[in-house]
Amino acid sequence: MPVLFTWKGKTLTTVQAKGNVTRIFPKSPERSDEAAARALQLVLGSLEDSKAEDIVTINIAGKSALGDYMVVVSGRSNRHVMAIADHLITDLKDGGQGNARVEGLETGDWVLIDGGDIIVHVFRPEIREFYNIEKMWAAPDMEDGTLH
Repeated sequence: MPVLFTWKGKTLTTVQAKGNVTRIFPKSPERSDEAAARALQLVLGSLEDSKAEDIVTINIAGKSALGDYMVVVSGRSNRHVMAIADHLITDLKDGGQGNARVEGLETGDWVLIDGGDIIVHVFRPEIREFYNIEKMWAAPDMEDGTLH
C-alpha cells in the first residue's frame, strides 16, 4: 500500500490515518477553501434536484487527506441511486469540477463519487444503515477519550 501522508513525524497509509494530517500532494493553488465550498454547494444542489434523501454533510478537512467534505445520501432504490449518481457526475463535469472518479455505478447499492475536495456516497437505505459511515466519521479521536 502506498504511503500517502505523514502525521506526527510518521509516514502513514490510508488505513492508519487519523487526526490532523499533512498532505504529501498539496492542493493546487486554484483549489482553495472557497473552491471546496463552491463545489459542495454544486453537489448539494445536484443532490436536491435528484430528490436524494437524508443528505448529511461531514467536514473532514484536517481529519483526512482524502478531501474537505464527505456527503452521504440515500436513494429509494437501485435505479434511484444510479440516477442520483449519473446526475451528479454530469453536474460536476458541467460545473467545471473535472472528471470525478466513480465506483459502484453498475449495481446501484452504493456509489462512491470522488470529486477531489468532495467525496459523495450514494446508498440504498439498508446498505447505508449497515455501513453507517456517518457514525464512523463522527467517532472521537483515540487521544481525546477512552473507549470501553
